[in-house]
Parts: sequence; C-alpha cells; structure tokens
Amino acid sequence: MIHPIHPQAQIGHVHLKVADLDRAIGFYAGVLGFTLQQRWGDSAAFLGAGGYHHHIGLNTWDSLGRTAAPRGHTGLYHTAILYPDRAQLADALRRVVAAGIEIEGAADHGVSEAVYLSDPDGNGVELYRDRAPQDWPRDAMGALDMTNAPLDLDALLACTA
Repeated sequence: MIHPIHPQAQIGHVHLKVADLDRAIGFYAGVLGFTLQQRWGDSAAFLGAGGYHHHIGLNTWDSLGRTAAPRGHTGLYHTAILYPDRAQLADALRRVVAAGIEIEGAADHGVSEAVYLSDPDGNGVELYRDRAPQDWPRDAMGALDMTNAPLDLDALLACTA
C-alpha cells in the first residue's frame, strides 16, 4: 500500500533557466515585487518574499542568451504564485498591467481565482489566491467540483485592501 505524502508537505521553490538574468530579475523583483536575496554574478539570483531565502531561483547556467522552448514541447507549464487574499492578487494584477505585460488568461476555478501570463523568457506564470476550503464548490456527493469560469478582471482590479 502506498502511503500519501504528509499533509504539511509543500513545494518550496522553483528554479528557472533564463536567457538574461537582469531581465528576469526586472520581472520577478521589479514587476511582481519579490526581493532579491542573493546574486551570483551574471549566473544566478535568488528572490524571496517575507525574508524567506528564496521562492524563485533564476540561472543562466545552460541558457544564457538562448531562446524559449517552443510551444507544444514538454516541460514546466507554469509557476503558480499564491497570494494571501483577493486584495493582494488585485495588487499583483495592477503591477502587471502597469508594466504593460499581456494577460494571457484569467479564470475562476471555484477553489481559486487565477491570472495567467508569461515571464520575459516565455515561462508560464499563474498569479492566484485560494478561497477558504469551506467555500470550495462540491457536487451532490461532496466531491470537489472545480470550475473554469471567466474571471472578471475589472472587478478584481477594483478590489482594495
């Protein structure tokens, strides 16, 4: 019998190959607001939130000056950045819009609200907030019933802290 993973296990960070370290730092720190915790010259950088050592690692070890992987190939679909509440997700969306970054999609999944875009290297990025578990949609049998409904970005942008 296979035992499930411990319920407090988490995915701690993502480490991305990028073509231009300064450009990637500009996006993750300058637009999304992560703090640059450490930089290793032109080869790697580590960014975090709330003083954490790093949520995002960036490196050019195998990718300096390279192009993004073509669509339709295997690999990371997106990195998901979880915000604590709707107001903070709205703030993230305002930053992205102000930076002129294209919004590629937005969805209300019932359990969460999500905004989708790409970083400068073509890596998918999801900005999202979870609803409280007691508010998650359930079917008649009590099983989770996630959705993929459109998310009203104007209503989200109107949300304030």
